[in-house]
Amino acid sequence: MRFHILGTETSPISRTDWAIVKRIFAVLLGILVSTTILDGQQTETGTDADTQTIKALMRRIEQLEAADKQLQARVEQLEKVQQALAQPSITQLPTHLSVSSEAPANEQSAALEPEKSDADETLLNIRGFGDYSFHGDTQKGTSTSFTFGQIDLFITSHLSDRFRFLTDLVFERGRGNSYEEDLERVLLEYRYNDHLKLAVGRYHTAIGYYNLAFRHSGWFQTATGRPFLFLFEDEGGILPTHNVGVSASGLIPSGNVGLHYIAEIGNGRASRPGFQSVQNFVDENHHKSLNLALFARPDAVPGLQVGFSVYRDVLAPAELARIGETILAGYAALARPRFEWLNEALVIRHAPRGLPHVFDTPGFYTQISRRFGSYRPYLRYQYVNASDDEPVFLSVYNTPVGLQHGPSVGLRYDATESVAIKLQYDYTALRHQQAISGLALQLGFAF
Repeated sequence: MRFHILGTETSPISRTDWAIVKRIFAVLLGILVSTTILDGQQTETGTDADTQTIKALMRRIEQLEAADKQLQARVEQLEKVQQALAQPSITQLPTHLSVSSEAPANEQSAALEPEKSDADETLLNIRGFGDYSFHGDTQKGTSTSFTFGQIDLFITSHLSDRFRFLTDLVFERGRGNSYEEDLERVLLEYRYNDHLKLAVGRYHTAIGYYNLAFRHSGWFQTATGRPFLFLFEDEGGILPTHNVGVSASGLIPSGNVGLHYIAEIGNGRASRPGFQSVQNFVDENHHKSLNLALFARPDAVPGLQVGFSVYRDVLAPAELARIGETILAGYAALARPRFEWLNEALVIRHAPRGLPHVFDTPGFYTQISRRFGSYRPYLRYQYVNASDDEPVFLSVYNTPVGLQHGPSVGLRYDATESVAIKLQYDYTALRHQQAISGLALQLGFAF
């Protein structure tokens, strides 16, 4: 902010500067008065001209002092305006700060008005992540290939103090050898306070730990890929990792225990041919999926998170009886900058109506890593065991599961803060099939 004073463009003048100007002006004025008096003494004394001159000078001094006071008041006013502009506005204060009942009536009425958006603050913020890889394995029908992985554009916009929009715009492998774009997450969030946050749109289901801790970007993952249990639907995953609906989350008053909750209701996963796995626009039945997750982040153990979740839905495959789906998941994860230990276990239960038999599919993984400078070696072991007669995975999801288990060993090297190189070996034992060995080299980056 600039001001024009005496026809010149300059910066705001502080009180100290004005004090110096006043002192100089007073000295010059004193010299002028002394000179006038001395001149008057050398001439005839007591003349009317000298008396009038002194009175005129005194009046001029009074006028200049009055003008100086007005200018000082103006400078103080401009300084207050400048300080007010430098401070955050009311809509930028934390959401837990509320308007006091003792505030003036006009302030309370202003707080009740709709929140206003600032065009400078609602601009889109974009972060990008991507990866390339070279991989091959011993499975029949596959070939060693270079792969252009996902390009994830994470886009956010703060609409106001309470509202935020976010999306994951992902460019990934489509049918055949083509690329396609996909809005993996599209959410409008409303934050009332630390205890209640609402989100509407397409979200990652809060089943277990991995699905929320590691989104679509492989950059944040230690390994080259996700555990088998938490693969996305279009990668052959067996969990409803995405959903369209409404979720509520927040902090539960619990002191140092740090309890949190997440409650979700959505369309669930499709179970009929011709429907996309994630039901973005139309639900194939009236039943809605429900999910409740609770977890704790105790202050006594930094980086520790322990929790469980319960997911419930009803599948309606064509020409088949409805199938109740229940997913129980529990985990304990310790994630620190230099040490990581993730442990998750879950059971997927499918209960076809009219049949006495219930099909349970247990699975788990454990992953541990330790950072040494720029190097982070890691080890993962995973296991899943589905019955050969399981009625959903192959017939509904078109995903053969059966028994799969084995270790993965790898090394991640962070070349810079934005580029990482990963080398990973996988061994997977299968039921009724030969074991598969694979090797992958991946280059991940953030931009």
